[in-house]
Amino acid sequence: MSRKETCADNATMENFFGLLKQEMYNGEELISYEVLKKIIEKYIDYYNNDRIKQKLAGMSPVKYQTQASQLATQ
Repeated sequence: MSRKETCADNATMENFFGLLKQEMYNGEELISYEVLKKIIEKYIDYYNNDRIKQKLAGMSPVKYQTQASQLATQ
């Protein structure tokens, strides 16, 4: 971790929440907390398992991590 009052620790989460708002929220009103919770859980599952990223060689984070760990054990 960095020293106190440095924003580098928050950069990853701020990026994720920015993407969450950008990709998930379409300006629609949500009815209840339970609905919001289900939508966010669904998005997180999509983000980790289905969403491809160019930085990860066109794979989802879970697939990339699985492949990297398999290569490391060989």
